Amino acid sequence: VQLQASGGGLVQIGDSLRLSCAASSRIFSSAVMAWFRQAPGREREFVALTRWSRASTDYADSVKGRFTISRDTAKNTVYLQMNSLKPEDTAVYYCARGIQWSRQSAEYNYWGQGTLVTVSS
Repeated sequence: VQLQASGGGLVQIGDSLRLSCAASSRIFSSAVMAWFRQAPGREREFVALTRWSRASTDYADSVKGRFTISRDTAKNTVYLQMNSLKPEDTAVYYCARGIQWSRQSAEYNYWGQGTLVTVSS
């Protein structure tokens, strides 16, 4: 399975952006899809995750209420809608696929290439 992330860009404080992550093949129902991010000089951190078979979700506290993860099973695509963006949201965003319901990056065995989000102050 290959994951292709897209949708990043340069935005200003308070703007919105939607990231997409398209899978090259059908995602099986028990899969967990997640978004992580990595800012310069920092470790990769969890952002959000969802189970493919149903709409259960989990969010990092830093994005809760501002970001929304969703999926389109017909398109094999997971999205991350980001609203009210802040400079501290600046990072490379990665989508990932795993099996375990986990916030740990080590639990995910398929990763997209990353898409850069820059929030300008």
